Amino acid sequence: MYRIAVLGDKDSVLGFKALGLDVFPADSPDTARPILHRLAKQGYAIVYLTEQLAAGMGAEIARYKDELTPAIILIPGKEGSLGIGMEQIKTAVERAVGADIL
Repeated sequence: MYRIAVLGDKDSVLGFKALGLDVFPADSPDTARPILHRLAKQGYAIVYLTEQLAAGMGAEIARYKDELTPAIILIPGKEGSLGIGMEQIKTAVERAVGADIL
């Protein structure tokens, strides 16, 4: 059975533990990179990643972009949204539909 993980700063991700998701705190992109690769190897289907960490992990996110698993979904952190997640959704929709419908 596939699992769901949340990767980000401690304050942003601890609430997801109450929902039964696996939580992996990381303070910087340098500490998050090996965790993300480990989650991919362990068969996690979805990894929620805070936008603050994602800003410094472009190559790692691109690596898994066309893979079946894990699906990396960007979420706002405690500092708020940086707009990166919405931009990725917009790009994915354009790619799938062929036009910007958002």
